[in-house]
Order: sequence, then structure tokens, then C-alpha cells
Amino acid sequence: MLLCTVRDCREPLVREERRLVCARGHSFDVARSGYVNLLQPQDRRSRQPGDSKEAVAARRRLHDAGVTAPLLRAIAERTQLSSADAVLDAGCGDGFYLGNLTAESGCSAYGVDISTAAIDAAARRYSSVAWIVANADRFLPFPDGTFSRVITITARMNPAEFRRVLAREGRLLVAVPAPDDLLELRGVGRDRVPRTVADFAPYFTLAGQSRASTTADLDADQVRDLLLSIYRPSQERVPTAMSVTFSLDLLQFQPAL
Repeated sequence: MLLCTVRDCREPLVREERRLVCARGHSFDVARSGYVNLLQPQDRRSRQPGDSKEAVAARRRLHDAGVTAPLLRAIAERTQLSSADAVLDAGCGDGFYLGNLTAESGCSAYGVDISTAAIDAAARRYSSVAWIVANADRFLPFPDGTFSRVITITARMNPAEFRRVLAREGRLLVAVPAPDDLLELRGVGRDRVPRTVADFAPYFTLAGQSRASTTADLDADQVRDLLLSIYRPSQERVPTAMSVTFSLDLLQFQPAL
């Protein structure tokens, strides 16, 4: 199912023991934790692109504390996955959402992120999912029409590539921060829905829209994790215990005719 990411190659990759190989001889090692790194030098803007190991660990602590469980439930209700589905999570981070969705539904699943630290953490915890380091902004290493579902949760978006890898009858779920997300830390944010719908309009039709919100009482350490992993303040802030709102606008799309 995976395609070679070497420039202008795009040949299918075949598993040979601890590596993936294409017909032109390009090969990619499978890491001990099970993921494969398909990221090419020209597809990265820094030596260590994406979230750092520290940021990934901080976000996982928040997930493990149950802070984002209501958001997971809302996403599961919107996607309604089954064992027949093939799912892609573009910008999957540490794998929390896709890993849990896969465990509940039995679907086949692939997670893509540019952060090696995030993908390694995902692979170590959720072994039933295929995890790939790649730059979804440039190219998703899958054949056309591979997936029945594509999801992207507060990540960068590539509408053209999402449409290419999604089957004709497939569905796309896009989650963007709602205006009241992290309200207590940053004030009211902008409404991202109109711009997102406009960006996807050449490829998709909006089929549904809803909002998932929850409030969590965080101690000082959890606020520190939040500042490190999710909210990047422009000024230094001393972490203190507080109640924080987490809120996502969930947009469901179907391919445009």
C-alpha cells in the first residue's frame, strides 16, 4: 500500500524482513518500534521537524490523564468506523486518537506525521496501526483512492492530497480549534470554519458540522504540559492550577462531484 517517496519514483514498496524496498532499489529500514521513516531531505525544513520528544511526552501525559477523552468520544461518534474501513490520520501526533479509534472499531489504519518522536511514541503504544514518518504537506505515500476514511485533527491540511487518497464514497473528518479552545489561556480565538470550508471547496462538499467541548481542572504540572505541547504562548507564563476549556469544530466532508 505504501509508495516510495524518493523524488519522482512513487513505485510501490514491498516488505523484505526489516526494510521496505521498491522496484528501483530504494529502501527504507523499519525501526525497532515498528514505524518506517519515508521522509526525504527536501521534505523537511529543519533537522528535527515537527513536535519535539518533550512536547510529545507532555501531550501524552494529558491524554493519559483523561483530559481529551470527551473529544475522542465525539470524534468516534462522527466517524462511525467499522472493521471494513481503511483509515488515514494525517498529522497523527503521538497516535492517541487513531490508536484508540482502531482498537474500538477493528479498522485497518495508517498514521502519518513529520515528527519522528511522535511516530516512535505512537508505534511503541499502538502496534496494530502502521505508522509512517512523512510530510503530508507535500505527498501522502499511498495510491489513489486507498482509504474509506481520512481524519486530520488540529494538524496542517492538504486538501488535494486528502482527496487523491480518499475513495469516491469515502468521508473526511477535519477537526480545527474552536474559538473558545484554550479560552482561559489565550482569550477568544478566530473562527477557523469559514476559511477551512473555503480551502476544501475545490475538492470536497461540507456534509456536517458540530462542536466538541470539555472543561478540565488542571494542576500546575498539567498546565505546564499544556503550554509545552498544545498552546505556544508568545510570552513567558508561570503555570498555575486552573480550569481550561478544550474545544474543537468538527467538519465532515464528502468528495465533490
